[in-house]
Amino acid sequence: MPLPDPFLHALQSIFGDDVHTGMAERLAYAYDNSRLNAQPDAVVFPTEHTQVEALVCACRQYRIPLVARGRGSNTTGATVPVEGGVVASFERMNRILRIDPANRLAVVEPGVINGDLQRALAPHGLFWPPDPSSSPWCSIGGNLACNAAGPRAVKYGTPRENTLGLRAVAGTGEGFRCGTFTSKGATGYDLTRLLIGSEGTLALVTEATLKLTPRPSAIRTLRATYRDVGTAAQAVARIMGQPVTPCALEFIDETALKLAHAHAGNDVPLAGALLMIEVDGEPDTLDAAVHAVSAAARGEGLESLHVATTTEEAQKLWAARKALSPAQRTIAPDKINEDVVVPVSRLPELVLGIRQLAAEHDVLVVTFGHAGNGNLHVNLLPRDAAERERAQACLAAVFARVIELGGTLSGEHGIGRAKREFMPLALQPATLHLMREVKRAFDPDGILNPGKLLP
Repeated sequence: MPLPDPFLHALQSIFGDDVHTGMAERLAYAYDNSRLNAQPDAVVFPTEHTQVEALVCACRQYRIPLVARGRGSNTTGATVPVEGGVVASFERMNRILRIDPANRLAVVEPGVINGDLQRALAPHGLFWPPDPSSSPWCSIGGNLACNAAGPRAVKYGTPRENTLGLRAVAGTGEGFRCGTFTSKGATGYDLTRLLIGSEGTLALVTEATLKLTPRPSAIRTLRATYRDVGTAAQAVARIMGQPVTPCALEFIDETALKLAHAHAGNDVPLAGALLMIEVDGEPDTLDAAVHAVSAAARGEGLESLHVATTTEEAQKLWAARKALSPAQRTIAPDKINEDVVVPVSRLPELVLGIRQLAAEHDVLVVTFGHAGNGNLHVNLLPRDAAERERAQACLAAVFARVIELGGTLSGEHGIGRAKREFMPLALQPATLHLMREVKRAFDPDGILNPGKLLP
């Protein structure tokens, strides 16, 4: 159904001629990094907070769905406009408003690219810890929407732990601020943490005050190979059980290593499993930290342990991890990419359970990811229609196994459209009811990103 003329006139009063209803623009904003695709009826590009307030008010008045979008790197369909309406792309709202080294904070608009922010902070000796693999092109707003963190979360935390406050517009059209400019605060409900991870279903973020961290002076990279996934997973539990917390602890299983080896050659070792470990800190403490982590990495099943001595050598050690995504795409363009989380102590059970389910359903499954958090990326690689059908059954079984182990459905990809049907598996009816009531308070007419997150 086309948008009503009065609503289009309202959009034009807000954005002038910069309201896009042509087929090319609608197609360009119809998809994200999932396989879902649905065209919006219009695309707009806010550049200031007052425009967002006016946009939400207009959408509410005419009951038009409104989907906020960063750079479209989400893998769960969270930014796909499944009910049409308007996509608000924040790519032009991309200013770094303030960097305050004395108070270790930065104020940014949601369209700022993660990598651009990190480069702007580097001269101040600071960084924002969340660093998803898509950091060269993903936006801060998208990071906040999904609580996307990356490998450094094992030591430094996710966006929830690294965001002080937000400015946003609720589904009522009312703008508000939440959080503080201080590192401590105990004034009312923590709406900042509530909005982070809400995938644009509660409010549209127009500004974020980010908590910054001093950049460590030195970093060491270690690579350990193991006989099998079980002994590697046990090593993860040992490493996370001793006092020195690595700044990255990545796990790669045997199937993933074989794919990466075929793609990248001998820079990628063949083994039952591999751990990539990074330790950071000041130079005079780093040797002791590396020794402690190395001691924990040693144990049953260890085949090799190597510590890089130069930056070039460290980059070479990371070759296996960097080769994974292109290697998988060559085999299965329709790969299913999920990111489940279990308590670190249950990681060995999860890894072995996934292998059993892959064999049971006869589906190629590649497992790797942020093992230090118990956050693994489970990639199912179906190559034809029959395998795609089996992969869906396998995925449901994986989710059930994760919940049995005390885990949860997502660590950083979010729920979006792809996983919303599994939410009752993870959350009690009373919990889901409270979430719906929160949604109703923020967005009484249900116009913000409908059809996502809540079943």
